[in-house]
Amino acid sequence: MGMLHGKRILLIVAGGIAAFKSLELIRRLRERGASVRCVLTDAGARFVTPLSLQALSEDRVYSDMFSLTDESEMGHIQLSRDADLLVVAPATANILARMAGGMADDLAATVLLATDKPVLAAPAMNVRMWTHAATAANVETLKKRGVTFVGPNDGAMACNEHGPGRMSEPEEIVAAIESMLAAGRPPLERPLAGKRALVTSGPTREAIDPVRYISNHSSGKQGHAIAAALSHLGAEVTLVSGPVAVADPPGVRTVHVDSADQMLAACLGAGAIDVAVCAAAVADWKMAKPFSAKIKKKPGAQPPALALEPNPDILATLSKSGAGRPALVVGFAAETENLVANAIDKRKGKGCDWILANDVSPAAGTFGGERNTVHLISATGVEDWPTLAKDEVAGRLAARIALHLARPRSAEAAE
Repeated sequence: MGMLHGKRILLIVAGGIAAFKSLELIRRLRERGASVRCVLTDAGARFVTPLSLQALSEDRVYSDMFSLTDESEMGHIQLSRDADLLVVAPATANILARMAGGMADDLAATVLLATDKPVLAAPAMNVRMWTHAATAANVETLKKRGVTFVGPNDGAMACNEHGPGRMSEPEEIVAAIESMLAAGRPPLERPLAGKRALVTSGPTREAIDPVRYISNHSSGKQGHAIAAALSHLGAEVTLVSGPVAVADPPGVRTVHVDSADQMLAACLGAGAIDVAVCAAAVADWKMAKPFSAKIKKKPGAQPPALALEPNPDILATLSKSGAGRPALVVGFAAETENLVANAIDKRKGKGCDWILANDVSPAAGTFGGERNTVHLISATGVEDWPTLAKDEVAGRLAARIALHLARPRSAEAAE
């Protein structure tokens, strides 16, 4: 079950080249269990078709405020209030200006004016339009009225300019949606409220010389999803991340590091925690003494010998018994063969409570992919989970963690 199961999203698609991202956004929301209904502006229809939106959302697409059929089946007032959240993506300079001015000159603007539900806007426009004083004033006005913004990002644009103005990626918008909806959930739906969690994610980079390093193919997608899922259930989360291309989860304190030594220092500096999830793919070895200057390749010369030494064992360090040990320590075992057997040995050797074993052989394709097949290994045995999207793995793990922490100490000891 996705993290947005049962939530209703009204997606307003305005006219901009970034409208094509709305199609992927719908798919991501549906994967997480949300229902999506779309309002498409006339300008938006120049970039994406109603049929495309309808096919992905499996619901009608609304665009005409004066359609008698629409008014008899779903009046624009009811349409504006039938959702848990309204999302404007892309939010162009034009629609932001109309929102700030309280205009009701088309269905999208009217719905936004008539709603009593939270609104999330994902701006998308030329860098000069975004930095213009008029747009800045409109954004400030909307923020004061309670509209939440995600992005825009920096980057290259279709107009061949570079700078802030790119619409946030669908995953970033989904994360913002999850954060907004989680904030309004009653305490019983936030079972980790008051708990502090530490999550490690991504690879580490161990310097060989100033321009080369030892690393691996970890994308950080699974670790970041776990941090977001724990936050979604109310935990105060610190995410310690190696170098990744994944956006920081909203509502999570993220510490960026490069090496295993830096990651360990950040973990030990996180303070008292209730649960630690070590999902990072930490390099096993580092240079005993990195070269201070770039190694030069000389004709006919042999490759230099690299003297390696073990990296600190972050999972084992956090698993050590003592007054400061978290109530639950969870590790990951990325294996290419003998998956479960190796993971069982690793759990015993590290001293952690749970291990999630996952196949990272080339055939599995989980490093950098969107799905994962894991086996949860504890003192009581092995649970074989089905292949799931990584956010679904994260949601399932977060729910198990919440259940474990809610148990009496005697039950925890038995497990």
